[in-house]
Order: sequence, then structure tokens, then C-alpha cells
Amino acid sequence: MSLLTIFTAPKPFTNPHIATIQRNALKSWAALGNDVDVVMIGNEVGMPEVARELKIPHLAQVKCNAQGTPLISSIFELGRQFNDNPFLAYVNADIILLPDMLDAVRCVMNTLPRFLIIGQRYDLQVEQELNFNANYPAELRAWVKRDGQLHTRTGSDYFIFPRSTFGDVPEFAVGRARWDNWMIFHARVQKMPVIDATPSVMVIHQNHDYSHLPGGQTHYKLPESNENLKLAGGRRNVFQLDDASHVLANGQLKKMKLTWRRFWREFEIWPLIHLRSSRLGWITFAITHPGKAFQDLRGRLNLLIKNRKGKA
Repeated sequence: MSLLTIFTAPKPFTNPHIATIQRNALKSWAALGNDVDVVMIGNEVGMPEVARELKIPHLAQVKCNAQGTPLISSIFELGRQFNDNPFLAYVNADIILLPDMLDAVRCVMNTLPRFLIIGQRYDLQVEQELNFNANYPAELRAWVKRDGQLHTRTGSDYFIFPRSTFGDVPEFAVGRARWDNWMIFHARVQKMPVIDATPSVMVIHQNHDYSHLPGGQTHYKLPESNENLKLAGGRRNVFQLDDASHVLANGQLKKMKLTWRRFWREFEIWPLIHLRSSRLGWITFAITHPGKAFQDLRGRLNLLIKNRKGKA
């Protein structure tokens, strides 16, 4: 038995650049050694061939929505069933991981029985296949320090958690927005510590375009992202990295520092995570963000009036 199972749902390998960066990501995970098992999930073009070439297991029987997009619920189920490793990690297929990720897991697992590890990524322009030799961690760190850019604290590209958690995930569409926000929200609701590992883990995102999506649009603009938002419970449940409860830095796990900004955010989300009340959550949102709440209410009223006129 290994320590961690990393599972992912790659994009089709038809676009040469997408194929290159996905192969880089997969090879970086395999280079982590015997403590990690890697499995690809999905039936996209090119996956069986890459799986055979890189000697990575491939599970093709994933459930999809009406648009043919794989469902997160099915991906997580297959990843969990693949083996009995105590910890699981869903990682986007364009992400390069370094050995410090395993160090973070070992540190947290010795302190907490339940948790969700997330963190910021570094964006890097990678055009070629990489060689993951013995010196690759130091070489990549130097490259990122020279040319990389730390991404904003929105969006999440990896999730690490014990296999006993996240057993009931909604039928989100993979590769679309908002399901990653639900992961943070759900962990907070379940009283799981959400750990920002950014200071301890360098996660490298290889830049790419959105030609693989319908119309070449970003995932935020797609109807499936709107459906994901509904499944997540609405905009009040859109949690981000700043909603993490702990931070991992210098080998130490600590609670997030309570600033005034964080105090008011915790006040805002308290009914959501402790009472599971969306109505009270909207009230605390209106108290902390009166302008946004007014715009939100006006938008709802305009939509209601428009729908009534349409039925008249």
C-alpha cells in the first residue's frame, strides 16, 4: 500500500500543446516515487495510448452528463475505488508536482485525522516535454523563481484529503467553474480543517489556452458552470482559498491569523457553515456587503419580472 493516490481526468490529447503539458504533469507525479499511485480517469482521445506509454493505470468507464462532460462524482468514486491508499488527491492534469507535496501530507496526517489541503499555484509557460531526472525539483524551482508568477488566491488546482472524506460529491461537470469552490465550502461545513499549503508546496500550472472548450471560451462562461453553481448551492457557497482555516508554513500547522477582514468574513459565513442556513447566510452577506446585496436583490427582482412577463 502506498501513501497517496493521485487521480485526474485529462483533456483530450489531440492538441499538441495540451498533450505536452499533460504528459509533463503525469510524469512529474510518477517521479514522486513509491509513496504515490497515479491513475487517469476518462475516455478522452489519446488517453489509452498515453497510459500504455507512461505505464499509468487508466479507468475509462466514467459517467458523463448530457453534454458528454465527465462528472466529478464519478471521477472521485473511481479514484477512491482504485486502491486502498489512506489519502487521495484530485489534481488537474496540467499541474506539475514536486516532492514537497508529499512532505506536506506527512506533516498534516501526523496532526489531524480529517483535512483538506489546497493552495495557490505558480503559472509558468512550458512549451516542451520535460526531463524529470534527479535534479528536476531544483531546476524547476529555479525556473519558476525566474519566470513564474504566483496566481491569485482564486480557483484551486489540487485537493488532498483522507479517503474517508468527500464520499458524496454532487454531479458537477469537470473542467467547469465552481465545483472547486464547493470543495472548500463542504470541508468547512463538515468541520474539516482546510489547510492553505502555499508557503510549503510549490505547485506549477503550465499555461494553456481554452481551445479545448466549446467556442474556445473560458470555463466561467459555459452553461455547465452555471449548473455547477446551482449544484453547489448558489453564490454564497462559493468559498475560496482565503476561507481556509489553517496554514502550513515551515513545517508548522497553524490557524489562520484573525484579521479584521477575516473576522467579518467568518461572521458572514457563520450561518452557512454552522447552521447550514442559506437564508441567514444571505442576511449576514447583506450586513457585510450592503451594496452587493442590493445589486443581487435588484437582479433577482428583474429576473422575476421578466419571467412573469414571459408567461403572460
